[in-house]
Amino acid sequence: MALKISLKPGERFVINGAIVQNGDRRTNLVLHNKVSILREKDILLPENATTPVRRIYFAVMMMYLDQTEEREYHQEFVRRMAEFMNAIRSEDVLQTCVSIVDDVYAKNFYGALITCKKLLVFEQDRLDFASGRSRGSVAAAAMRGDGPGEDE
Repeated sequence: MALKISLKPGERFVINGAIVQNGDRRTNLVLHNKVSILREKDILLPENATTPVRRIYFAVMMMYLDQTEEREYHQEFVRRMAEFMNAIRSEDVLQTCVSIVDDVYAKNFYGALITCKKLLVFEQDRLDFASGRSRGSVAAAAMRGDGPGEDE
């Protein structure tokens, strides 16, 4: 099944490790075979992998984009995910972690990246709360395990 992607003018993306940039007009691409593709907005640079979840996301992203180094990034993923899961108490967040692990072991790296975005939201909410910039999100509270209906 073909994948159709609409690109904004100047938008960059990665296809099988090659950085590609769209021209000055909106473009539609149709990909007819399986490739590793990631839009610029979903790419995390190594210097920005500065938090536990960002390090997990980076390892998964690299397994997806650079399959020649998959073993190295897999080891990093396992180490980072184990550290994170040992620090978390929320059942919902732990289940999200298990889903990511399942996707990684099934080599569904893109699916793992999509699920990992939920952890990025959770982590950002925690960081905001710790710094006094809490958004007060009900959804984020539910992911933390202290939302409505949760026991202390």
